[in-house]
Amino acid sequence: MATGDGVSPSFRVAAPEDWSGIWCVFQAVVRSGDTYFYPQDISKSEAKELWFVNGKNNAWTFVAIVDDEIVGTAYLKPNAIGLGNHIANAGWMIAPHCAGKGVGRAFAHFVLDKAKGAGFYGMQFNAVIASNERAIALWKSLGFEIVGTVPDAFRHAERGLTAIHVMYARL
Repeated sequence: MATGDGVSPSFRVAAPEDWSGIWCVFQAVVRSGDTYFYPQDISKSEAKELWFVNGKNNAWTFVAIVDDEIVGTAYLKPNAIGLGNHIANAGWMIAPHCAGKGVGRAFAHFVLDKAKGAGFYGMQFNAVIASNERAIALWKSLGFEIVGTVPDAFRHAERGLTAIHVMYARL
């Protein structure tokens, strides 16, 4: 699928040998301190334990690839256990050099389709950082709504205390 900028990403379930490429994206995104709660100095092994969810309770990690380079990663998993496992949760990271090129939107469609195919009823994002306007615009354009806001829940690396949004869409 070509994006508006002519980038043609492909997507697939991540394999263990993809971790080094995933780590490059993960590290670049997390170190910025503006979109994820993970510690900015998280270790490679800690990150893998948290992000690489394949085979764990109806969960998958995916990669986005452009020209044989991993330029994005996402996970898809149940948001809760037991009586709440029909609602999905997901997270996306796109390499900074691919931001704004349509990779994230195309990847979002891919993962949302996977969630529907896996039988999830809806998807909930527990913490979309309020200052992440690009992500909020993307999710709203794909039918997500802000269903709640928690003030001062995130310590943004540059802006200080920042609100987070809980977003939801029925699939």
